[in-house]
Amino acid sequence: MQLSNIIVAGALIFALATSSAAAGGDSNDLQQLLETLPRHYVAYRAGAEILIDGRLDEPSWQRVPWTDEFVDIQADSASDPPLLSTRAKIVWDEEFLYIAADLEEPHLWATLKKRDDYIYHDNDFEVFIDPDGDTHMYYEFEMNVFGTTWDLFLVRPYRDGGPYVSSWDIGGMEAAVEVWGTVNDPRDEDEGWFVELAFPWTVLGESANRPVPPREGDQWRLNLGRVQWPLEVERDGEGYAKISGGTDEHWVWSPQGIDDMHYPEQWGIVQFSAQRAGAGTVAFEPAPEDPARHLLREIYYRQREFHQRTGRYTDSLDSLGIGHRILRNFLWPPGLQSTDQMYEAWLEEVEDLNHDGQISRWSIRQDSRIWKAETAGSAE
Repeated sequence: MQLSNIIVAGALIFALATSSAAAGGDSNDLQQLLETLPRHYVAYRAGAEILIDGRLDEPSWQRVPWTDEFVDIQADSASDPPLLSTRAKIVWDEEFLYIAADLEEPHLWATLKKRDDYIYHDNDFEVFIDPDGDTHMYYEFEMNVFGTTWDLFLVRPYRDGGPYVSSWDIGGMEAAVEVWGTVNDPRDEDEGWFVELAFPWTVLGESANRPVPPREGDQWRLNLGRVQWPLEVERDGEGYAKISGGTDEHWVWSPQGIDDMHYPEQWGIVQFSAQRAGAGTVAFEPAPEDPARHLLREIYYRQREFHQRTGRYTDSLDSLGIGHRILRNFLWPPGLQSTDQMYEAWLEEVEDLNHDGQISRWSIRQDSRIWKAETAGSAE
């Protein structure tokens, strides 16, 4: 399906859809959302061709660091780590974004073999990518130990009406697994599995709204996850089955602060570097607009809560409980205009933060999209 058709279909479905789920639920949930900050990773350029075979034996893989160990999706600093280890690496070249993962697993198990099945019904590895960080038009990919895949495109997060488009495909993608053990055989104990993926820039660029491949220092929002189900040995001893009444666990690279992967603003940040893998290190540099984005997200969450209580939005920061803040690079207070069923909130830069020749305004609206626009006071 063409991306333009997907967007039109998504807009029509969204117009008919409603979402009753609260962003954050209560004040404690909201506080956890706001206090859960994204992890980051610097992705270096591959030094030579990477063969997608699941082995991760190329020098480019060996010369870049692993991510931090995955944690529970709602983790905080006091959370116990998952029972099994998961970690990943990211590199890139002119054609592909490469992602590899190492998943510890003593009981390799899978059931699904048909493309675009709901792979999370098995134990799986997942990738979520939002190139421009606006929370709209983002990608999801899932894969089980059989190598069965599901790729889908989301017009908006489910909380904002969705929908997802499973008929969308990542054309030209390459994917492989390497298994360290035997799948669906409880007579031995396995070690785990490797995942190796190559996402073509030609497809990722369809809704990136920015250059692909990325430029030096560009930052994309991305998260990596793993679904893990509790299993037991079948009565005949020939395989595994899900434990009746058991629920899945979700372990992620960058914790969400909520049991929902579809909060793209909570995903990790990947900073791209043109430096070759192994040629040295590049420091991660937080984007200067991040404090404004964070405050606008808080306004979005609080507007959702206000609308659920009153049936309307407000243009009063006091009604939202937004007190005075000191933002080094932005004017106070935020602008806020609303009707009963829509609103826009914004923050204006004090100076040209991104050195792009303009003073910008960062805005958010009721469907959670954040965007940057030039203001009347832009630099020449």
